[in-house]
Amino acid sequence: MSSPANDSDSPKPLENLGAFERWRRKAMLVTGLGVTEDERLEYLMERSRVSCEEQKLRFMQRSPAVVFMLKHLKAAGCELPSSNIICAPCDRRSAGGFNPEQGAIVLCQGVFFGDAHMENTMVHEMIHMFDQCRFKVDWLNLRHHACSEIRANSLSGDCRYSRELRIGSLAFTKHHQDCVRRRAVMSVSRNVMCPDQATAERVVNEVFESCFKDTRPFDENRTGIKYRPVVIAWCIHYLRVTQYASQTRHFRCASSEAFVSYEADWHLV
Repeated sequence: MSSPANDSDSPKPLENLGAFERWRRKAMLVTGLGVTEDERLEYLMERSRVSCEEQKLRFMQRSPAVVFMLKHLKAAGCELPSSNIICAPCDRRSAGGFNPEQGAIVLCQGVFFGDAHMENTMVHEMIHMFDQCRFKVDWLNLRHHACSEIRANSLSGDCRYSRELRIGSLAFTKHHQDCVRRRAVMSVSRNVMCPDQATAERVVNEVFESCFKDTRPFDENRTGIKYRPVVIAWCIHYLRVTQYASQTRHFRCASSEAFVSYEADWHLV
């Protein structure tokens, strides 16, 4: 009679292992040594999902902007439970999305370059949800889509100066409007009803003024900025001397200490 199959060779869940074995197993999964590529990818995907879920819950409890939007969505009759904000792998071109049929928001796990990026994405998609709830947006109508994109990009923090500096955008005049317009055109151009880039640009331009001024549910644009002239001078000097931004498309403006504390330095309001 053959003996029962030995399960000792099959991988055990990390929580069932001792401390050293857990550490060893994690090291194997992270490095890919001693495990299959599928096992490693599965581990990394799950770790990314868990991290995204934990951060999502923290923002829902502690982020003033996210809590504010949750409050106003509920008041508008579209309460957003945590189960309807889903962390999932998705297209690397996107950081998140809103599904109007399901009343759900998707956060693209593993693509956020920092807490502020994820927070801004949550607020961006929640503004889309607010528009859907209050104004019954027809997402196949390019003017409707453009208006919601203008509002979401303007009010979410997507076009904060600090974030644009991170990708090497250095315009100091009408920066916010230009960023909002550019991002709205990019989103509308992906609409299945949009035939080309020129159409997206035309539609965004047609509705820009009225939609940009509409800050509901905020009393005013919360992401407008005032910045110190000394910081601008430092940035220009740094760019001229090192040409770092043009070479790498990433711009650390001033010293590392100033970069870390940019929100205080630039008086974000």
